[in-house]
Amino acid sequence: MPSDVPDDTLHREQEYLRTSRAALAVMRDKTGALEIHSADRVNAEFLKAAIWRRMKELEDDPEVPLFFGRLDYRTPTTETFHIGRRHVNDQHGEPLVVDWRADISVPFYRASRTEPMGVGVRRRFGFTHGELTAFEDEDLTAAPAADEHSDILDAEIERPRSGPMRDIVATIQPEQDVIVRAGVEDTICVQGAPGTGKTAVGLHRAAYLLYAYRDQLSRAGVLVVGPNASFLRYIGDVLPALGEIEAKQTTVEELVARVKVAGPGPAAVDVLKGDARMAQVLHRAVWSQVQLPKEALVVPRGSHRWRVPAYEAEELVNELRTRGIRYGAGRSMLPQRLAHAVLLRMEAAGDSPDDRVQDSVARSRPVKQYAESLWPAVDPVKLVFRLFTDPDLLAEHADGILTEEEQRLLVWWKVPRSAGSAKWSVADATLIDEVADLVDRTPSLGHVVLDEAQDLSAMQLRAVGRRCSTGSMTVLGDIAQGTTPWATPSWEEALTHLGKSGAHTEELTAGFRVPGQVIEYAARLLPLIAPHLTPPTAVRRARGELAITRVPDSLAAAVDVVGQVSARPGSIGLIVPDALVPATRKALQDKAIPFAVLGDEDDVETQLDVVPAGLAKGLEFDHVVLVEPAGIVAGEADERTGLRRLYVCLTRAVTSLAVLHSEDLPAVLTD
Repeated sequence: MPSDVPDDTLHREQEYLRTSRAALAVMRDKTGALEIHSADRVNAEFLKAAIWRRMKELEDDPEVPLFFGRLDYRTPTTETFHIGRRHVNDQHGEPLVVDWRADISVPFYRASRTEPMGVGVRRRFGFTHGELTAFEDEDLTAAPAADEHSDILDAEIERPRSGPMRDIVATIQPEQDVIVRAGVEDTICVQGAPGTGKTAVGLHRAAYLLYAYRDQLSRAGVLVVGPNASFLRYIGDVLPALGEIEAKQTTVEELVARVKVAGPGPAAVDVLKGDARMAQVLHRAVWSQVQLPKEALVVPRGSHRWRVPAYEAEELVNELRTRGIRYGAGRSMLPQRLAHAVLLRMEAAGDSPDDRVQDSVARSRPVKQYAESLWPAVDPVKLVFRLFTDPDLLAEHADGILTEEEQRLLVWWKVPRSAGSAKWSVADATLIDEVADLVDRTPSLGHVVLDEAQDLSAMQLRAVGRRCSTGSMTVLGDIAQGTTPWATPSWEEALTHLGKSGAHTEELTAGFRVPGQVIEYAARLLPLIAPHLTPPTAVRRARGELAITRVPDSLAAAVDVVGQVSARPGSIGLIVPDALVPATRKALQDKAIPFAVLGDEDDVETQLDVVPAGLAKGLEFDHVVLVEPAGIVAGEADERTGLRRLYVCLTRAVTSLAVLHSEDLPAVLTD
């Protein structure tokens, strides 16, 4: 409970906050005043960029608390530490605020009365618009209480949120903290039910790794991969708010964008193109380009003509093919191998050639032409184009892997004039990316955070996995929310395609954001969509609000409900079947209600967002008005996928959910 001690304690903490903010301003001013002295322009630009990044890290947002907690250690010495979003020190270098990621901060998240971790008192602070207004002390030396909870923690978790996702550094739970602080060498898969904070956990783990392994990851890079651009905008402020601006964010579509994508293809075709067997077909297609020599290599040099017989050239080609190297690496090595064979003949004839002679021979026209005829260049786009426009070529490489019916499904019935004019899908782009990796190895990052991973095909998972072949991953998702026809059936299979088959999987089932009434209603779908998963439980004290109403005109009723809810604090999500978006837009415009439509290029920040059901995943709103559940289900390729989409949409609410329908509800929701 909030402390009842005299006001001077609160005043001292408020003064401490002002002192800390002033110290942060001094740190930023000192950084900005640094002079750059370098005789090298490149180094000067590097130093400028480093100073700019440090200035961004030290920015202070007066609306965001600089610290949110305090630890009073009792052992081994009596010390007090304020825990905040970044480290702040005074002019003597003494810490005023300790970064939440520091080892000394761990007990703030994990200490308990049964295991106090050397802490006597844990203090939490309450804030209003950045101003410290309350505090609450927890005596960790006292006996455990039967019903122990924090009002300030509850208020922070349930606080209405407008705009993008915020960080959760003040509310990280012990089981979440274990994941956040896992080492950089560990790949962790998080199966998280709605409202368990899996996305926030993944982002905070990225922030922790950038703090704990700064030098390593600054060089290798950190990447966050999300399902769509709207989702990335929603989470985009979390890492910068924690002072981390070096992590990049992208979608799978952008990750494999070697061609311009026109849109999705037919579902059945995209499912097949996402099948892991396509990797075998492409591997065959690439390496089939290598030809065995039919005649000897002859290299004129001076008055001599040096000859490498075809059988020896064949041995060189086969040796390179069996080394397990990339196609492009073998192509670049072959001229040197052939040149070395020529040098051996020069030496046998009494010459004394050196490395410069070998390089000259390797670059000579006869050797280059001979190597090109055996090991030609491969253009990934053109190769995939040929496979999908030449049935005989596809049959040659897919024989024994794909059935004849599957092969016919892949071949374009209307052949584009060229690869450049083809209407590529994301599935096509992913295959092109696979070929590009067969030709030249994809550079590996230090760490990749992959969110909504359950929605990716095997080939898409391979595309992400090769971006961290020597690094680690944080894989986030919920099997119950798999809403693509190619959604992964299990995390074991997904991790195998990612190249991380030995990764550890954590299951989060405690819902901190979705209220009890809402999560229990949505959980009725689980026996049909993911019967093997543990049903989520709401740990919030507030049960939330749930209203399910049958109305003559669901869209008109939704506009009325939105008008009523808009008087309440917090964001509003009007979730509708994708097909109803145009009609919803018109209905709101007719009533002059301001709104934004997620997915629009001119998507602006407003209290009310119209959310196509297909874009609802990963988002949350204080109040959700959901229109026509049956329409959401019917909008998908099959009933299970439709019910999974509905499960996603039902679990976006933080405070209230109003379900409006004129059509019958799915039977599973009426039982």
